[in-house]
Amino acid sequence: MLLAMALALTAWQPPPQAPPAQAPPDTDIFLATFSARGQPAVARAVNITHTPGYDNQPSFTPDGASLLFTSNRGATQTDIYRYDLGTGTTARVTETPESEYSPTVTPDGKHVSVIRVEADGTQRLWRFTLEGTEPELVLERVKPVGYHAWADDHTVALFVLGQPTTLQLADTRSASAVEVARGITRSVLRVPRSGTISFVDKDEDGSLMVRELDPKTRAVTTIVAAVAGAKEADPAWTPDGQLLMAEKDVLYGYVRDSRSWTRIADLAALSMHGVTRLAVSPKGDRIAIVAAASPSR
Repeated sequence: MLLAMALALTAWQPPPQAPPAQAPPDTDIFLATFSARGQPAVARAVNITHTPGYDNQPSFTPDGASLLFTSNRGATQTDIYRYDLGTGTTARVTETPESEYSPTVTPDGKHVSVIRVEADGTQRLWRFTLEGTEPELVLERVKPVGYHAWADDHTVALFVLGQPTTLQLADTRSASAVEVARGITRSVLRVPRSGTISFVDKDEDGSLMVRELDPKTRAVTTIVAAVAGAKEADPAWTPDGQLLMAEKDVLYGYVRDSRSWTRIADLAALSMHGVTRLAVSPKGDRIAIVAAASPSR
């Protein structure tokens, strides 16, 4: 009996542990002046977050007075913060046990929609008041949602995680959603003054393509290939319809029907490295740039 127990204990191995969750990248948000066709195009860049951890996903409010962003400062989960361009101060918008991402002012101007990672890990589209109160689930059945963009007051384009990832159009009135594309990457944006949605997917040869979806007809057309050599594409639109994209810390611009991307600014020369996401203010005079945190911070 003792021998059998000893053999059983020897054979027993502890169950494998799940790998630790990957920590979000250490990033900061820079705010700079911007001129789409002037020189210098980008100037007076200032690090407006400058805190350890994840500061990302900038989104200007419709009046251009504030910049919403996602941050995990001082916590294990992320909340939404607001930077006031006039005063240079930052205020917390949401303060919840859950994580909120991708803040976007809704078309009615009264709410901030977010992707919320709920207590059980479910990712769905929620909304808060502008003050960060009264959380409300927008779409109960559509999950797991990664990113979103509003086409109008009831139509929202969703990046839905899965194998493969999908682009879905949802109607908040009926809470229904329909798949319109597969294999997309994380960029889903409303195209200014058009009511259409831009997104990025991969062509047959693996190159990244920026495409445009008409939510009414569900027709998809190609705008342009991403900047040559890009492994990820996080474009942004200016109010007058120019497409911006950063690659290897250089900012490029594309105007529809032009032959190629144009080099606009050297962001590395402005001490921004590892640049990813961009956002342009409603007037087109400011640009928010996400870059890797400085090692000296």
